[in-house]
Amino acid sequence: MGRIDSESLGTLKDKVIYINRVAKVVKGGRRFSFSALVVVGDESGCIGFGKGKAAEVPEAIRKAVEQAKRALVKVPVKDGTIPHRINGEYGAGRVVMLPARPGTGLIAGGPVRAIMEVAGIRNIVAKSLGSRNPFNTVRATLDGLLKLKDPESVQRRTGRTEEKNRGDSDENT
Repeated sequence: MGRIDSESLGTLKDKVIYINRVAKVVKGGRRFSFSALVVVGDESGCIGFGKGKAAEVPEAIRKAVEQAKRALVKVPVKDGTIPHRINGEYGAGRVVMLPARPGTGLIAGGPVRAIMEVAGIRNIVAKSLGSRNPFNTVRATLDGLLKLKDPESVQRRTGRTEEKNRGDSDENT
């Protein structure tokens, strides 16, 4: 899925996932700066993440939001959930995401929860496995979401309809 221009979208919601104080040791002592991990979305399937680093926290967050707006991508959201089960991987981080029925709610923790909230996914069960590093978890979640296939596009590509698929399974029973 291609990049999206943030100007064409309406209001974007941003969420700070992680702020870290970074120390650089120099001749006179330590120099401290802050890094921020932020996710941005329009609550209807467009999401992006960014990292920013600066001497002050607000400036680091601003830089991260700007980077996230430049990296927006569209993911398929169907009835407030994802179309099918998917696994995302990045480094040692793995995220398992399962679609859920309406009323289930958002069952996910940490960075995965923040991404789902800004993406507009309200019913999902997700589990983060492996790495506890928020940067790797965010990238693993986005990897999974970008691998999602929209059911309509798969049907157009294969030339099969849902009725045909259902008919095949009914004959076997």
